[in-house]
Amino acid sequence: MIKISVMYPYSPEGRFDMDYYCKVHMPLVKTRMGEYCRGYEVDLGLSGGAPDSAPVYVAVAHIYCESMDDFRKGFGPHAGEFKEDQKNYTNIASVMQVSELAASVRG
Repeated sequence: MIKISVMYPYSPEGRFDMDYYCKVHMPLVKTRMGEYCRGYEVDLGLSGGAPDSAPVYVAVAHIYCESMDDFRKGFGPHAGEFKEDQKNYTNIASVMQVSELAASVRG
């Protein structure tokens, strides 16, 4: 299982519409990727490590896929559409990282 993290660095002059991102953009990503997207999560940045500091990232999305090949098949054909939609929720340039899940515990 791999996790694609799309991170939006915090900036005082940055704009990020979390409501649009969660209700429109990410469901669009899931729909377009179809079976290749095993699920997703969205994090809202609250603060950095120091008390009352700004978050490092205002938002982070995690998209889960079985493999890099599945990610490419699901995301690649729609990358232009996803990029075009970005103007509807942010003016922040995103940073992407692909990771292999090494461990996961919940609850």
